[in-house]
Amino acid sequence: MRRIARLSAALGSAVLVSFLLTGLVSAHVVKTFGTYTVALGWVHEPTYVGEENAVQAVVKDAKGNPVADLNAGDLTVTVSIGGQTSDPIPLVPTLDPDTGLGTPGDYEGPIVPTVVGDYTFHMTGSIHGTAVDETATSSDATFDSGSVTLSIEFPNKLPAISDLSTKVDAVDGRASSANTTATNAQNSANTALTAGVVVGGLGVVLGLIGIGLTLRRPARPKA
Repeated sequence: MRRIARLSAALGSAVLVSFLLTGLVSAHVVKTFGTYTVALGWVHEPTYVGEENAVQAVVKDAKGNPVADLNAGDLTVTVSIGGQTSDPIPLVPTLDPDTGLGTPGDYEGPIVPTVVGDYTFHMTGSIHGTAVDETATSSDATFDSGSVTLSIEFPNKLPAISDLSTKVDAVDGRASSANTTATNAQNSANTALTAGVVVGGLGVVLGLIGIGLTLRRPARPKA
């Protein structure tokens, strides 16, 4: 009975691990490198713009066992969209060998997608000396593209990041225009003040000259 119980527990654990790993790679691109397979995709799907996410790589050996002994940075990924490419992001193991927490063979690199559209992952590095070079783009057949969160926001819809950026740019533009107008007005006032001082000074000088000429004029003889 004990043997049957142990077998049942082992079978249950195997099914659970298999289920978890299957869930992890349900929307990933799976490729083979030598005797290893790598499933590449997002950690969270659907993938919402402005929400914290991560690029995920699940690594297994030829027998389907997770490869859990890679170091952080053995595999790295760059993320591209719209002609822009991120810096290399190290894929870090989620398994903590001290506590046993995390998932064996699961490596993640955090990122917050900020643009709606199709994202391309380019993963490079090595697995125990086997070179890895994989490029995959989000699509219906691979992994999710970045989308807005309007469908899950309740009760109020939050403005999209792009809309916020546009509004901030508009405010900056108005502020810049106001500063320019104020500067021009100040310059005009300074110019008018300078002109007034100059004209006033000329008036004073001419007045003094007039007074001097009057004083120097000889007195008329008395009749």
